[in-house]
Amino acid sequence: MDGRLGDALAQIDHRTGGGLRTDRLSRVLYSTDASIYQVEPVAVLLPRSVEEVHAAVEVALENDLPVLVRGAGSSLAGQAVNRALVLDTTRHLDRILELDRDRRTVRVEPGIVLDELNRRLAPSGLQFGPDPASSDRAALGGVVSNNSTGAHSILYGMTADHVLEMGVILSDGSAARLAPLDARALATKRAGTGLEARITDRLAALVEDPAGREVVLAATPRHWRRCGGYNLDRLVAPDDTERPSFRWPRSGEPDRRFNLARLVCGGEGGLAVITDVTLGLVPRPAATALALVSFDRLGDAMAAVPALLECEPAAVELLDRMAIRLCRGVPRYARLLAGFLEGDPDCVLIVEMAGERPAELAGRIDRLAMHAGRATAAAGVTPVLDPARQADVWTVRKVGLGLLMSRKGDKKPIPFIEDAAVPVEHLAAYVAEIDRFCGERGTEVAYYGHASAGCVHVRPLVDTKRAEELAKLQEITAFSVELLRGHGGSLSSEHGDGRVRSWINERFFGPDLYRLYRRVKEIFDPRNLFNPGTVVNGPPVDEGLRFGAGYRSLPVATRSDWSDELGFDRAVEMCNGAGVCRKTTGTMCPSFMVTREEEHSTRGRANALRAVLSGRLPASELTGRRLYDAMDLCISCKGCKAECPSSVDMARIKTEFLAGYHAARGVPVRDRLFGGIGTAARALAGPMAPAVNALLGAGPSRWLVERALGVSSRRPPPRFARRPWEAWWRRRGGSHVSTEDSRGRVVLLVDTFANYLHPEVGIAATELIEAAGFEVIPSRHGCCGRPMLSKGLVEEARVAVRATLRALAPAAESGLPIVGLEPSCLLTLRDEARWLLPGDPRVAPVAARAQLFEEWIAAHAGPDRRPLPFAGPPRRLLLHGHCHQKALAGTGAARHALTLPPGWQVEEVDSGCCGMAGSFGYEREHYELSIAMAERRLAPAVRDADRDTLVVAGGTSCREQIVHTTGRRPLHPAQALRLALPAKAELL
Repeated sequence: MDGRLGDALAQIDHRTGGGLRTDRLSRVLYSTDASIYQVEPVAVLLPRSVEEVHAAVEVALENDLPVLVRGAGSSLAGQAVNRALVLDTTRHLDRILELDRDRRTVRVEPGIVLDELNRRLAPSGLQFGPDPASSDRAALGGVVSNNSTGAHSILYGMTADHVLEMGVILSDGSAARLAPLDARALATKRAGTGLEARITDRLAALVEDPAGREVVLAATPRHWRRCGGYNLDRLVAPDDTERPSFRWPRSGEPDRRFNLARLVCGGEGGLAVITDVTLGLVPRPAATALALVSFDRLGDAMAAVPALLECEPAAVELLDRMAIRLCRGVPRYARLLAGFLEGDPDCVLIVEMAGERPAELAGRIDRLAMHAGRATAAAGVTPVLDPARQADVWTVRKVGLGLLMSRKGDKKPIPFIEDAAVPVEHLAAYVAEIDRFCGERGTEVAYYGHASAGCVHVRPLVDTKRAEELAKLQEITAFSVELLRGHGGSLSSEHGDGRVRSWINERFFGPDLYRLYRRVKEIFDPRNLFNPGTVVNGPPVDEGLRFGAGYRSLPVATRSDWSDELGFDRAVEMCNGAGVCRKTTGTMCPSFMVTREEEHSTRGRANALRAVLSGRLPASELTGRRLYDAMDLCISCKGCKAECPSSVDMARIKTEFLAGYHAARGVPVRDRLFGGIGTAARALAGPMAPAVNALLGAGPSRWLVERALGVSSRRPPPRFARRPWEAWWRRRGGSHVSTEDSRGRVVLLVDTFANYLHPEVGIAATELIEAAGFEVIPSRHGCCGRPMLSKGLVEEARVAVRATLRALAPAAESGLPIVGLEPSCLLTLRDEARWLLPGDPRVAPVAARAQLFEEWIAAHAGPDRRPLPFAGPPRRLLLHGHCHQKALAGTGAARHALTLPPGWQVEEVDSGCCGMAGSFGYEREHYELSIAMAERRLAPAVRDADRDTLVVAGGTSCREQIVHTTGRRPLHPAQALRLALPAKAELL
């Protein structure tokens, strides 16, 4: 670092309160986005105020240091990485500053996430119209800088159609407010002093010049869906009659005044730094309905789009065969897909109708089905009217990109021509030509996208680690450019130019229009310090690649089988950077939801590991404390295994990392104690339990344990049972249903917690199974190995799992169900056992028979089976699902089982992780974070629940956290359902 740069960074650090990050790992974390590029920034700042943004930008500009303002880093074209000072606005600058319901406008800071904005706008009946697929993590600053749109672009247009004003910092460090200017205001502004006045005057002169106007009008692509280049056409022809008449309700005429805000929109951070933006809002649709139109050939689907548009839909989206197949390989999305997709189509067009009443929409869907049958080669039409099912469809569609990237191996469907759009009448021809051209070069192609707007995201599969494959980037892009020019299409239609397309913009737009674009950049940013290399003057397409022809990965000795993932390194490389882990709904990623730190997202951890494996960071970091700290807050919830579209299993990766770390540094005593909880519980429960509980609960003892082991004294210790379940079982004389009288036998997997800490759960489950007419057989196994895996004790876990399989295999081979009460224990048999013991013939049959208690009840006690004798009053239940349950099995069976008693109603909390995560919440250094996870949604929801509402949670840790944070005593589903049985039901 040269002296001038060091001085500049020191000034920035001083003027922003000491929060500047210059360490290598922090810079690595911000060196990637969702594109194929990796460019390490100079430093990273998470500004806490606009004043800090202003101070940092001023110092950077004074020292010729490039500046890049970044949101979620979900950019597909590479515009969110650069050799620059990176300002991440998402941590602190995420407020709604002003909402005017009457004018339908909102003013926001750039870091607010789009879905969060719409959630907070929902009570007003308004929303921001454009809806990019990344809306659950994309920040508005990025949405505006990209001029993004989404599935409903035929209804709402582009982001620039909704941008009204913005506050910005210009390239001399001055603040400005860009807003509509009528003729008089424009003249006044042009006559002023300062950079804002000069920019206004020069841009006005540029678009007033007849020659310049002619170039803009003649050379700008006529297809309305475009975000490439700069939006000069919006200054030259704001009343352009060729722009579509979008159907969202407007008040008054379109604003035709001169407005530089709509030029900065789509500037990809290269013209000014946005500090706030005022947006127009649209009414939320009163009702929606979907029709899934299936096809046997992709070409038939593309050719059908014009006919489907005659029915005036709000959206027409494509889901192709590859995406459908990959979706079926990710647990959460496979469950969603099974709920609405019929048969095995080659591809599906998702057609949405919007209106005032559901009945009206049902009729429109019927008419669309008839029209599709007559006018297209559709193989079938499936209506989806239920709002919950519609949400499932959109969830699957929105993860299409990540699903495509989950393909194993080095050939990936990468983004470089994926953002093209053509008029819909040319869509089939464009796709067919691209398919032919790529096919002739042995390149497979994947598809998804917005068929209604002529934008089908075409993704050739390219191995960016091989030079001969990289050559295809230029070859295929050049072919696409010529096709697009012939069809009147746009090269960038929502993802922007970035690094992946800016290099070819001159060829696409032509030299005259490109010269004007360069002039725009020079007027705004004469020293080229705002995100240089995007839109104009772009570097070569293969410069700064994340992988590249010289990419190599450090060989690592692993302790489990990674062959299905093609190696540990490729399992880490599965992270494509899309940043779905930065969302704040669902389960993934709990620590990020609280800290809002990139380092604590799944993407951050994967990038940190890959940096070491690829040599960007020293190999010694693999057992270094800094990387350990980055991995430490992964609570192994497995949310990423289910929700990451690219199937990054960070829980498993962390286990492997910890095993290597401990091999080099030794295993801490606390980790051995928590990993060996099964052995400890067996020794401490029973006659010794009262004395042990009294000792552990005493103040001095808890203080000593905290000092010696780092177990928080603020967390009540677990209480061991005076009479474990196994003692209860012996005393009652075994099962109360004999083999002769039973409907069958059930192996009850009595885990450590149900046996030695909470036998009441095992007792309730036993009595329910018997009440259903089944004989209970105890599993008589030891620890399942799950606690050991959480601490990286792989060899110990392998021994435990092997012993468990040995105990359960005879029952599995006899076809008996194996029913578990603790989700993490039972699901170890369906997940970790496979890679701990590859080739063991007992794994598959045991996994096939292993069921959660709720799954078994839902399957065996419904109305079509012999119903359990449920009785008693109606009840309301608040359900919190265990993380492993949500990830690997889903909570559908739990919701169903808990509604079997007459009049029982279940509400499930979108609570993410409770924060306990086994031993995590006990550990002193994690206690505050554990509580923060619970307080994010779970604890407030429990406190808000009526006192008569039953709080239900399947996980032992979850129940402990709820008691600790709320004082409410939750029940296991078995305990809750036992309340609906007669007192003597176990004797039936």
